[in-house]
Amino acid sequence: MRRCTVLDELPLDLDRDRPEPLSVQVAAGLRHAATTGLLHSGDRLPSSRALAGRLGVSRTVVAAAYDQLHAEGWISGKLGSGTYLTTAPAAVPVRAAEPGGTDAERHLFDLGPGAPCTETIDPAAWRRAWRAAADHSPLVRKDRAGEPEFRTAVTAHLLRHRGLGAGSDTVLLATAGTSSAVGELAAALLRPGAAVAMEDPGYQRAAGAFAAAGVRVLPVPVDAHGLRVDLLPAEAEAVYCTPAHQFPLGARMPAARRVDLVEHARRSGIFVIEDDYDGELRYDTAPLPLLAAMAPDVAVHLGTTSKILSPSLGVGWLLAAPEIAAAVLDYRERTGTGPSPAGQRVLAAFAAHGDLARHLRRLRRALPPRRALIVTELRRRGLGVVGDDAGSHVVVPVDSAETEERAVAAGQARGVALDGLARHHLGPHRDHFGVALGYTALSWSDLVAAVPIAAECLARPVAWSA
Repeated sequence: MRRCTVLDELPLDLDRDRPEPLSVQVAAGLRHAATTGLLHSGDRLPSSRALAGRLGVSRTVVAAAYDQLHAEGWISGKLGSGTYLTTAPAAVPVRAAEPGGTDAERHLFDLGPGAPCTETIDPAAWRRAWRAAADHSPLVRKDRAGEPEFRTAVTAHLLRHRGLGAGSDTVLLATAGTSSAVGELAAALLRPGAAVAMEDPGYQRAAGAFAAAGVRVLPVPVDAHGLRVDLLPAEAEAVYCTPAHQFPLGARMPAARRVDLVEHARRSGIFVIEDDYDGELRYDTAPLPLLAAMAPDVAVHLGTTSKILSPSLGVGWLLAAPEIAAAVLDYRERTGTGPSPAGQRVLAAFAAHGDLARHLRRLRRALPPRRALIVTELRRRGLGVVGDDAGSHVVVPVDSAETEERAVAAGQARGVALDGLARHHLGPHRDHFGVALGYTALSWSDLVAAVPIAAECLARPVAWSA
């Protein structure tokens, strides 16, 4: 155990004339001390009372700063022994390779959407889950529906965090993730050449999974409320959508439109694939009822661990009517495919003693400040965002495809990966121009460094086009 850090060694200078709250300044000062090497993992921090006395602020200010650092995974409290720094990130950022290049040739700060915030994962709980999963004896044959303990854990998770119960009218299956589940549903339920309606812009990997199964994808426009149900083509035999947080634009489908979609599916005799890729990451308002809860007869619910924990597990889940689940299981038996049990066992162990629920609470506390950081920097430059205050990314609208291309190119030149909406469109016609900015892949310190660069790259092309 490292010695306790001396109070005078902490460079925490507060400026009451700055617009940032004092608690934000305290948290920023401690993060800076950790990233510059003054504090190290295992160092004991002053008590909130002691630090408040030294800084001349109320104990509430320091307690709020400590709460934020705890939510971000920087510190942890030990009963009877104080508060300790648990994370001191190296200066090397999490980066994304430049498209068309190798990791060795070019590295960029990763501000793309769709990544988890692994900084909030409790390392001890993560290791404990992997050790528990390894205690199982090797399997002779795997259960193609999924490991029983995994399905039990997911059933409890869906009921607690998504209000979705798995009853006699539905069956829950393990999957290898959302894209894999989409491919299985297409292969098991749709004939080659059949058509599926999909949001445009939308999730390209789902479109790729449909195409790989020989299914045609029909783009359907989206608006501020998500998928345009009134524009669904009559020939579509299924609909794929992201109603909780439309990907990538971030809209939340309102209740009335969800009812319209369900009624359309029942009238047409088709099914709806509800991709709930980040449904657990809502921290502004209570979530609306899931399509699968409203209409388990026509809605197939998909979820994944890749956005709330890590793609390391490679697992997700599918909840559907018994006949749909039976068709998927029959496809797995015929092809010998199915999700790996290893990731299922880790997830089950992670959930067994409440670690998954605690992780989600930390995650919901950590994401709003990250989003606020991006929104504040954008607004300082006259830029705004679209979409709900939820999830793990925002979309910055711009006025044209040319502006979008310039912003992406400017970011790449300055070492920041920006994700233009162009690649998310399925059809030739475009109504939406902008950049999707993710705020979960990077550590907090790297996010603080990358976001001003991204905001400047987005603002400058707008000025040039004026």
